[in-house]
Amino acid sequence: MSGTTSALTPPPGARKPVRHPEAPAPGELLGAHYEHCFGCGDGQPHGLHLMARAGEGVTVTAEFTVQPAHQGAPGLAHGGVLATALDETLGALSWLLRVIAVTGRLETDYVRPVPVGTVLHLQSEVTAVDGRKIYSTATGRIGGPDGPVAIRADALFVEVKVDHFIDNGRPEEIRAAMSDPDQVRRARAFEVNP
Repeated sequence: MSGTTSALTPPPGARKPVRHPEAPAPGELLGAHYEHCFGCGDGQPHGLHLMARAGEGVTVTAEFTVQPAHQGAPGLAHGGVLATALDETLGALSWLLRVIAVTGRLETDYVRPVPVGTVLHLQSEVTAVDGRKIYSTATGRIGGPDGPVAIRADALFVEVKVDHFIDNGRPEEIRAAMSDPDQVRRARAFEVNP
């Protein structure tokens, strides 16, 4: 992406990302990491309900349909909602690395308007890893997975421990997530953005 700041440029010596051996298989639906997540949760009536799938290597694809509740200007998706869709797709990459990571920086370019009713086709990829820093990029296309780019972003995610959420989240939600008897759902509740 042109104009990317140095904070989003992997330093010399950063390593290529490696898909974790226990990561979901390519094509596998990742599902919501947390029921009440605005990006992917089914418990949010006006959320994005973003559907993400594991891709090849360390990539994720996703789709969401822009609803009337997502508009900013009349008939067009709100820019913040589009950035959220990219952020959610980028955050899902941590499931392929099997780490807990949060957004440290997200730079978004808006290339063309996205009308209400549009299916936004998203793709994200980890480009490099340097210690706890995970560098990634994403695009959102309209008209199909190979359609014109409407939005794109570069991001820096930072690996954290689950304490990040326990120490900073609302106690009632943390208790509910931690008491879930399903070990996979319990772990996934804390996998992406705070």
